[in-house]
Amino acid sequence: MLQQIQRLAQDIRLKDPKLEKLTFELARHKAWKFGAKSEAMSAEQRRLFEETLTEDEAALEALLNQAQGTPPDNTAASSRRKPRRQPLLDHLRRVQHDYEPEDTACPIPGCGKPMVRVGEDITEKLDIVPAEVFVHRHVYGKWACRCCQRLVQEAVEPQIIDDGMPVAGLVAHTLISRFVDHLPYYHQEAINARSGVHTPRSTLAAWSGRGGAALEPLYDAHKRFVLSARVLHADETPVALLDPGRGKTKKAYVWAYARSAFDPVPGVIYDFCEGRGAQYPIAFLGAGGGQDERSWRGTLVRDEYKAYDSVMSATPGRIAAGCLAHARRKFDELLLDSGKSAVAEEALHRIAEIYRLERELSALTSDERLSRRCSHAKPVRADLHAWLQLERSRVPDGSSAAKALNYSLNHWEALTHNLLDGDVNVDNNSLENLIRPWAVGRRAWLLAGSALAGQRAAVVMSLVQSAKPHRHDPWA
Repeated sequence: MLQQIQRLAQDIRLKDPKLEKLTFELARHKAWKFGAKSEAMSAEQRRLFEETLTEDEAALEALLNQAQGTPPDNTAASSRRKPRRQPLLDHLRRVQHDYEPEDTACPIPGCGKPMVRVGEDITEKLDIVPAEVFVHRHVYGKWACRCCQRLVQEAVEPQIIDDGMPVAGLVAHTLISRFVDHLPYYHQEAINARSGVHTPRSTLAAWSGRGGAALEPLYDAHKRFVLSARVLHADETPVALLDPGRGKTKKAYVWAYARSAFDPVPGVIYDFCEGRGAQYPIAFLGAGGGQDERSWRGTLVRDEYKAYDSVMSATPGRIAAGCLAHARRKFDELLLDSGKSAVAEEALHRIAEIYRLERELSALTSDERLSRRCSHAKPVRADLHAWLQLERSRVPDGSSAAKALNYSLNHWEALTHNLLDGDVNVDNNSLENLIRPWAVGRRAWLLAGSALAGQRAAVVMSLVQSAKPHRHDPWA
């Protein structure tokens, strides 16, 4: 008995410091969560920080509840913090589990009468079944006429890979795993092995090659669709390309072209190129005068990279529109370099007002948007232009402030073209978001093994990234 009392006393002594430590850790994590400044981190760092903090907070709350001997949802504070859960979608398969008392007679002593079912409580929880690998067994019956010596049999059903074992669903899964989920082939090989299926990475690569080739006609049709838009966005991003001759990598580029951010039928297409010169977008968009229908004409929203000057002049009828986000970044950089800049702070404040107006116009029609821009945004732009000119006259040539101001002043006509066209966006951010998956893939794949592999990635990425804004399942 004495030993039991001593053990309980020791448990209490150990429990109090543990509770105190867990409570302190939880309070510190909450302080981090609500006190952290996002501007001190990159977007990726911030996302990682928030995910890790959520994991830690959930773990600490569970440990604290265990130490206190209370279930997780017993406290009022916990129920207040609990976010409102979205209902589970109707199309998901339901597996029903019914729970009824073993004895439905009244448990009150002296009663024992049969009870009546008056209702039910329903709780829905989410589960998942890992990918199931299964076999399609095709049986082609043979029919013969003995007197005519004639054999009749159905033709073999065509497949993406006629002489291989994968059907279209598995080829699509392999492509999606690599180009949407960014899983290298050796990761896919290990995942498939868990289902008892041996798919060497060389086999997976061969399936992707055949699948990408089969998608080429759809890519060509998609290119015609994207280039039928009157307003296009254009941008490029670097990727590493293996150079086997030197045993090193060299810099290649993915050029991206997307329909207007206001287009009711969005779409993006990528072109893998071995350089950043003007010849690549000129070849993709076409060049020539007259009525050459193969050459794209319209308004191109782009940054001020010099190669675009040649692209614009390659075909008459092309109009340049600038990117206000690039102009804003010049002042962001000025603020970072100098620590404090009155010019940068004022410029950012004025540009923020333009963006505030643009957010209000996003849901309007093209004509309504143009009308509101003329009445509301045009005076703000005029004031900004006058202020930029005044500040430029006050700062010395060659200074960082002069460079930031010159960028906006030198490209003012392109930066204000959206005041003449309601279908032109204020910046190129919509396309930059569509290029971001390449940055994720760059970290997963490390490099493109060849120019052909790079273009194959461009084919698949063009289709799956265009499927997303239409809420299509890329695998389907």
